[in-house]
Amino acid sequence: MGELADKTALVTGGSRGIGRAVAVRLAADGALVAVHYGGNRAAAAETVARIAEAGGRAFAVQARFGDKGAMDRLFRELTAGLADHGADGLDILVNNAGIHSATAIGQLTEEEFDRLLAVNVSAPVFVVQRALPLLRDGGRIVNMGSAATRIANPLQIGYTVTKAAPAALGPSLANDLGRRGITVNTVEPGVVLTDMIAHYAEVPEAVARLEAITALGRIGEPADVADVVGFLAGPQGRWVTGQTIDVSGGTYLGPIAAG
Repeated sequence: MGELADKTALVTGGSRGIGRAVAVRLAADGALVAVHYGGNRAAAAETVARIAEAGGRAFAVQARFGDKGAMDRLFRELTAGLADHGADGLDILVNNAGIHSATAIGQLTEEEFDRLLAVNVSAPVFVVQRALPLLRDGGRIVNMGSAATRIANPLQIGYTVTKAAPAALGPSLANDLGRRGITVNTVEPGVVLTDMIAHYAEVPEAVARLEAITALGRIGEPADVADVVGFLAGPQGRWVTGQTIDVSGGTYLGPIAAG
């Protein structure tokens, strides 16, 4: 039995990329995982199938963040799915869902920024709010930020502003929930090989530039991030709370010494 046997988890944005890797990792550790997706039903089904093929347990839940009634739908499907598997509470919440933007300040529209705020800021806050009655004492909350918040990039201004929110939320939420034994932490990935950068990763020169500014000399894999989430969600992470953890392989730490 894994160290998360008899635990339940909700991973928002769990159908692809980092979210999929997190869902697979938590399921491998024994958790029953609710795989949330926004619109790609096939990707969510594939994630659930991968978990089942490996001997794990998972089910999909759908809600498009930013749409009216999304929270009601998410938690209606979550509670029904848990009940179908003989569970009635939540132990782990991973707020991973997010959207990207590559727009300079001069071209950023109110509509685009509103969408970023809805998915990257409002959704995690209200997912936590709605999850709290289900979340058992001793539970875990892991919010997904981004290393972009410490790296100046004029083309990510809207994205960077909204991805700073998880790190700001973490300490206050951790302080509020600490007496229940619930930990709250933020993970900030750097560049990770997912669908989001697939086109970029096909350009050798672009990959070389990224590797050259990363202390560990490579682009991240989804499993690199999932393993950190797995640690925070598991028993070994019990004494870590209110923290923001950079998981970027040391991107932009400073000049790289010549070999």
